[in-house]
Amino acid sequence: MVQTTDFFYPLVDDPYMMGRIAACNVLSDLYAMGVTECDNMLMLLGIPTKFTDQERDVVVPRLLNGFKDVAEEAGTSVTGGQTVLSPWCLLGGVATTVCQQNEFISPDEANVGDVLVLTKPLGTQVAVNAHQWLEIPEKWNRIRLVVTAEDVERAYQEAMYNMARLNRTAAHLIHKYNAHGATDITGFGILGHAKNLASNQKNEVSFVIHNLPIIAKMSAIGKACGNMFNLLQGLSPETSGGLLICLPREQAAAFCKEIEKTDGHTAWIIGIVEKGNRTARIIDKPRCIEVTTKMTNG
Repeated sequence: MVQTTDFFYPLVDDPYMMGRIAACNVLSDLYAMGVTECDNMLMLLGIPTKFTDQERDVVVPRLLNGFKDVAEEAGTSVTGGQTVLSPWCLLGGVATTVCQQNEFISPDEANVGDVLVLTKPLGTQVAVNAHQWLEIPEKWNRIRLVVTAEDVERAYQEAMYNMARLNRTAAHLIHKYNAHGATDITGFGILGHAKNLASNQKNEVSFVIHNLPIIAKMSAIGKACGNMFNLLQGLSPETSGGLLICLPREQAAAFCKEIEKTDGHTAWIIGIVEKGNRTARIIDKPRCIEVTTKMTNG
């Protein structure tokens, strides 16, 4: 049996999208192991005690619908859960599946010469914060010389769109392309999760990251804010981020090509696996790849 749970506070202002993001985030731990089928999900919901009856009646159904819609897209269903009153809004869930040993990918088989592939861009926390700052003049003044309000709105929509989509296609493809391990990128940032994955390898290897795919304009905000986000240092938290995958070098380009053909989304080769002491690092001057929108109008 493979089971995972997660929950967090809302970070976007659309409750339907927040429900989607929560469900995607819960399922990503399964997908990081190459588990593509989820038997059932539970939903965990904390309803703020400060909500008026009208706020509750508007927000809660939309949270539930977003979570439920993603479960259906993942080929599973929400069979129960728990709802409580809370000082804060909390949202999360549990995903459970029973599978055979050949239906999941062991995360500890990386080899020297493998490459590292990432399936979603970084910068979601920066985009969400910058969007909030549009209404806070003293904070907006810190970044208004490097981005426009339109840049921020576009980045926010891109971040929300990426957080609210599943990593399921990648989970299917890591079997086809013989992945040697994977993890999903969430609260510890790309470097934190890379270090955690490297520390659990059987072989004496280390991960070296050369490229950072980042939502457009967010690296400029990161630089303007000094050490607030640590985006270029790989420590900025992500929510419902992509999968970081160790792939044989000769398979990686085909993986990236197929995921774009199937899902319409880019994956990037961002680093290498070399002989080392089971740690990870980002080179001093990584290449920042500005990722523009994949959204369609309407």
